[in-house]
Amino acid sequence: MSTTRSRPPGSLLTRTLRFLGVSVLAGAMAAGIALPAVGLLGLGAKNAAESFNSLPDVFKTPPLSQASQIYDADGGLIATVYDRDRTVIPGDQIAAVMRKALVDIEDNRFYQHGAVDLQGVLRALNKNAASGSVAQGGSTLTQQYVKNVFVEQAGSDQKAVLEAQRQTLGRKIQELRYAIELEQTLPKDQILTNYLNITFFGEQAYGVEAAAERYFSVHAKDLSLPQAALLAGIVQSPSMYDPVTNARLAKQRRDTVLTKMAQYGSITAAQAQQAISTPIKLQISKPRQGCITAQQGEGFFCDYVHHVVVTDPAFGKTATERRALWSRGGLQIHTTLSPKAQKALQQSVTSHAYTTDDAAAVMSLVQPGTGKIVAMGQSRDYGLGANQTEINLNVGTDMGGGLGFPTGSTFKPIVAAAALEKGTTPDQSYPAPYSMPWPAMSDCSGNTYPENGEVHNDSTSLTGPFSMPDAMAQSVNTYFAQLEADTGLCDVSKMANALGITRQAGGTKLQVVPSLTLGSNDLTPLEMANVYATFANHGTYCTPVAITSVTKPDGSNVPVSQANCHQVMSAETADTVTTMLLGVVQDGTGKPAGLTDRDSAGKTGTTDESRQVWFAGYTPELAGAAVVSDTRSPRDLDGQSIGGETIGQAFGGTLAGPVWRDSIEGALAGQPAGTLTTTTLPGDSGASGDSGR
Repeated sequence: MSTTRSRPPGSLLTRTLRFLGVSVLAGAMAAGIALPAVGLLGLGAKNAAESFNSLPDVFKTPPLSQASQIYDADGGLIATVYDRDRTVIPGDQIAAVMRKALVDIEDNRFYQHGAVDLQGVLRALNKNAASGSVAQGGSTLTQQYVKNVFVEQAGSDQKAVLEAQRQTLGRKIQELRYAIELEQTLPKDQILTNYLNITFFGEQAYGVEAAAERYFSVHAKDLSLPQAALLAGIVQSPSMYDPVTNARLAKQRRDTVLTKMAQYGSITAAQAQQAISTPIKLQISKPRQGCITAQQGEGFFCDYVHHVVVTDPAFGKTATERRALWSRGGLQIHTTLSPKAQKALQQSVTSHAYTTDDAAAVMSLVQPGTGKIVAMGQSRDYGLGANQTEINLNVGTDMGGGLGFPTGSTFKPIVAAAALEKGTTPDQSYPAPYSMPWPAMSDCSGNTYPENGEVHNDSTSLTGPFSMPDAMAQSVNTYFAQLEADTGLCDVSKMANALGITRQAGGTKLQVVPSLTLGSNDLTPLEMANVYATFANHGTYCTPVAITSVTKPDGSNVPVSQANCHQVMSAETADTVTTMLLGVVQDGTGKPAGLTDRDSAGKTGTTDESRQVWFAGYTPELAGAAVVSDTRSPRDLDGQSIGGETIGQAFGGTLAGPVWRDSIEGALAGQPAGTLTTTTLPGDSGASGDSGR
């Protein structure tokens, strides 16, 4: 005796009814036929119709994500970057054989039917019923394109991508609704072109142009018949038919496409047979993208450009808008980077500190008066391998960088500028013994720091009295402790703020404490380069800029931020600081960094236990700051092997100074030498001291 079992949910009958219901619904809508409140499939059809009619009328297609190019100031390519490797091309740049192959394998009646192919639906139903499963779909190319748009809108959100790919009744209704709209508003050729530009072809290639380049190293317009058939076949399942990993299945699928093309008359049987007998011949162009592909150490600058785009409000009011701009890509980003200066800087940092050294040399170069960053690099290579890093040590954590470095005595010119602005004259003299208690002082919030602890100079022979120029040349700590106290800790911090130093590189508050004058805060080479560019620019500070123009795929320009240049100290103050810093490189601690063929000014810096050494300086044309530090586990540089030499005593002038000097000399080679503006200083009045620091 037989038994009767009820069909489980999701049985063939249920699936077929659903499929048929949606298809009839779509067909009726396409024909402009009003559906009754109850009808062929009862309440289910009614609900489907209501869902269909409630969808927004306008189908919005997002700009397709494409690769962006980043260029240097001379127009040379720094790097190609993308979330999705895609180059959108017009229909006339796609080989006719490619268009035919895709239509013949995916929707051979594409040019005969509307948004819904009822013949295709019935054919799919018959095949599915015969096989007992859903073996064939009834979606048209237009419907598939709509689904790809939903996937594109999901971006890199994997959960959203999976949701866009779900074959639910609601999703099917959406695809049908918008496919109808597209068929009414776009020519068939344009829908096909859009499809070929949006669809995924595997191996990180989105769109037919990227796919042609990836698999065959040709443009889409130059695809041959066998090549076009292979790409058309991949679309159904990019992983299954990947010719790189599944050559046998890929060839079977390609040959199926060729057979279909002959069947539908796009090619002759002889052409199909000849192509089928042709083995798959790949010429893979591996994806080469991202800042890691940049040369001459430009990867760190490239990474900085990325962070500028996603943080600068000029590129979008919200973080979401800015990230979307970067993700969509297709941008032509022109930057301030000088290839000549970058080459010189990279040669310098890598010759004075090797990639394998525990210590790294880091440097930024900016142009006084414009804020343009013309070079940026470090001795470690950009990347994720051994002796590599993706942390840009030239900038703080908010721009993809590190925690910064104590700046040592390179901060002293800021104290001098604050004092001069307040009316102190360069002939201000202090006893400046080797060691003394810290003077009492207070910050802007009224927090007081009584005399507590000792401040001392770098050498017991370095004793005063000193005037300001001599103290600057010999980097006298006890002099600048007294100058800071008389100027006021608050005024010193305000001068630092005006020069772009508002917090530490790691994002923490600037520590406005007595040791401020000794460079106890963790700052970055880019910040210090800008400080010194301000002195070179007669007291006008310019915010750093890396991007000069950004062009969208449609040719329109994105407004970019210009350097905010404004006077932060008098020209007299800045030129007086310049005059003192000339003395540093002529007869003081910075003499090893001095240039012989042009004016230069600068200041050395050496931190406690020689863990970091600095040189920051400038010519009329360029300003830069270089630091050498053990970045793996900060320790004394003395005794370390750096750049092939064992360091006896690490000083800013002798270790960081040559990094700065060689970079500047190379960057300015062949350019006329300008003249730094100076003022009259008091005569020498201090004792001679140790000039090694």
